[in-house]
Amino acid sequence: MKIKIAAVGRLRSGPEADLVSDYVGRFDKSGRALGLGPITIQEIEARKGGMAAEAALLEKSVQGANPLVTLDERGKMLSSPDFADQLAKWRDQGRSEAAFVIGGADGIAPELRARADYSVSFGKMVWPHMLVRVMLTEQLYRAASILAGAPYHRS
Repeated sequence: MKIKIAAVGRLRSGPEADLVSDYVGRFDKSGRALGLGPITIQEIEARKGGMAAEAALLEKSVQGANPLVTLDERGKMLSSPDFADQLAKWRDQGRSEAAFVIGGADGIAPELRARADYSVSFGKMVWPHMLVRVMLTEQLYRAASILAGAPYHRS
């Protein structure tokens, strides 16, 4: 199952970009044997039209992906093993591409949130959307490690 991350904003070179690149590389290596990956990242420019304009571009970039997953503070809080189990469930159902959507500074438009198949929260706090990319790619790598039985994740 391929993984697509669609995110508002450009990730400039720096520590966040380095971490995202590192975790994507790790996931792509470990996930391959598990039927997961590769990860692709589609960056969407922030628009003057706000959330609605961004949502239209996000939807276009993830067209055909199933499930559509939003990263949103109103979403479901999962443990890392539960997140790994959910990825495995989608893979085992024969889904070919899961799309994770990260909104811009104002979040994700309500219409796009309503269309999502699943919504994940990294807690009740609001996180900068650039850090959410780091957190998501790390959790994807951790999920692959859990599914592979590797020692990266320790309960």
